[in-house]
Parts: sequence; C-alpha cells; structure tokens
Amino acid sequence: MLSKIREEINCVFDRDPAAQSMFEVMTAYPGFHALLIHRVSHWLWNNGLRWPGRMSSHIGRWLTGIEIHPGATIGRRFFIDHGMGVVIGETAVIGDDCTLYHGVTLGGTSWNKGKRHPTLKNGVVIGAGAKVLGPIEIGEGARVGSNSVVLKPVPEGCTVVGIPAHIVKSKTEDNKDRDAIASKIGFDAYGTRSDMPDPVAYAINHMLDHMQRLDNQIIEMKKVMNDAGIEYEETELEKLRDCEIRDNG
Repeated sequence: MLSKIREEINCVFDRDPAAQSMFEVMTAYPGFHALLIHRVSHWLWNNGLRWPGRMSSHIGRWLTGIEIHPGATIGRRFFIDHGMGVVIGETAVIGDDCTLYHGVTLGGTSWNKGKRHPTLKNGVVIGAGAKVLGPIEIGEGARVGSNSVVLKPVPEGCTVVGIPAHIVKSKTEDNKDRDAIASKIGFDAYGTRSDMPDPVAYAINHMLDHMQRLDNQIIEMKKVMNDAGIEYEETELEKLRDCEIRDNG
C-alpha cells in the first residue's frame, strides 16, 4: 500500500513542475486526496458496502471539489491537476498514467443501467473543461483539448478539439506555403489551423492563401513583361522580418 501511495506522489512530480516537496503534495493537492479517498470508497463499493462507499465518496467531494463515483475503476499513476469541478461517473474506466485537468466530466448520455460512461486507455490526457460523454473509448495516448465535447470514440494517439470534438490533422506539404508566410508575419498557423473551430483563424488562413496566389501572379506578370521587352522598374519592398513565436505557457 505504501509503495502505491509513493507511486501516486511521484507521478505528481512528473506532471506538475509547480510541486515543491512530498509534504506539499500530501497536504495541499486535492487531486491526490480525492484519489486516496476513492481507493477506499471503491474497495467498500466492490465489497458490498454500497452506502459507506457512497458516503466516503460524498465526503471526498465535499473536501476536494472532485466527484468520483465509488464504482469508477481507476488505474495506477492517475493525476488530477487542480481538480475543482471534475466529475467521474460510475461505469467510467481509467487506465494507467492518465491525466485530467479541472472541470473535466466523464459522464453518461443515458439513464439506462449498464455501461454508460467513457473508457480511457493508458496515457490519456483530458484538457480543462472537456466533456467526454457516453460509453465511448478514448485510445491509448490520445489527447482531448480544453473545453471540447467528445461524443465519439477517439483513436489511439490522436488529438481532438472542438464542439463536437474532431480529430486535428497534422501539418502536410499542402500548406507549407501558407505556413511560410504566416511565420513571416507572426501568425501561428500551426496552433490555429483552418480545421480547428476558430472562425478568425479560418478567415486568416484564407487570407494567407490569397496572398500566396497574388505573389505567384505578380511573379508571372513580371516574367511576361520582361519577355515582351517592357522595362519594369522594380521597387524594393521592405522585407518582412521573421517573428519569433514565444511560448507564454
């Protein structure tokens, strides 16, 4: 038992750079407290002591702001960062090395008995405020973006964002020209691509595409004029400086 508790404490240091000491984690981390209380309430629940299990879970909710049903199954090295407002339903199953941030809900979409809450495979990370609803499976190593609403299964290793959540595609060669211009003017096209639910990013990405087409047309026009013997007095344009994208996290 002590080795498992030590393992839970060590996983906090692995995932939260703000953690200063073991004493701090044991006394001031509600996610750690909620997990310890759940281990007790889950044992009571599985051994037929339903009311004591439910009551200990209720006390844990009152103390930590984190609601975990005693019937939920949680693996090893589970970490809830901040934790306030987290809700984990009765039939939820969480694998090893998973991380949840504040405001996450692992909820159901039906009032029927039986499996009605999500299953998280190993290494899943759920961002703050996200809602994962129904008896769906979130594949190993998957990521769910903050405030997303997930209603369908997520494949292994994928990242989903939005309402309803959809898979974020990786960068391709098709948008390398757009990204080159975006980096010049300081726009983070990779962080806010057109396939993400952001209408401003969608509009700016189309502007970048239009700028690229105009550049190509001007180059072609200059070539045609030169071939026709028309003198073209080129005005040197101010060069766009490369902007450093800073990480404010």
